[in-house]
Amino acid sequence: MIQFSKQYDLEKRTGDFGIEIIKFCKTAQQTVITKPIINQLIRSGTSVGANYCEANNASSKKDFKNKIFICKKECQETKHWLQMSSECFPERKQDIRILWKECQELTMIFQKIINSTK
Repeated sequence: MIQFSKQYDLEKRTGDFGIEIIKFCKTAQQTVITKPIINQLIRSGTSVGANYCEANNASSKKDFKNKIFICKKECQETKHWLQMSSECFPERKQDIRILWKECQELTMIFQKIINSTK
C-alpha cells in the first residue's frame, strides 16, 4: 500500500509523489483505452516535482511564482487523470485515493505559497 510521509522538504515530497505515480503506472494493465491515460498520468504526476525544482532555481520572484503556479496546475491535471484511472482500474481505487489525497495536499500547499508571494 502507498504511504506518504508529511515532510517539510517539498522537493523530496514532490519527488516521492512522482515515484509513486510511476510505480502505480508500471503495475497498471495497458490496453488501448488505458495507455493514453497512464501516459498522461505519468507526464503530469512527475512534472510536479520537476517544476518545483525549477521554482527553487527561479531567476526572480515573478519567475518563482509562475513556476509554483505551474506546479499547482500539474497537480490539478494529475487529479483529473487519477479520476479517470479510477474508472479504468476499479480494483485499485484505494491506491488511487491515496495518490489523489497527496496530490490534493500538494495543490493546497502550492496555493498557499502563491497566496503568500502576492
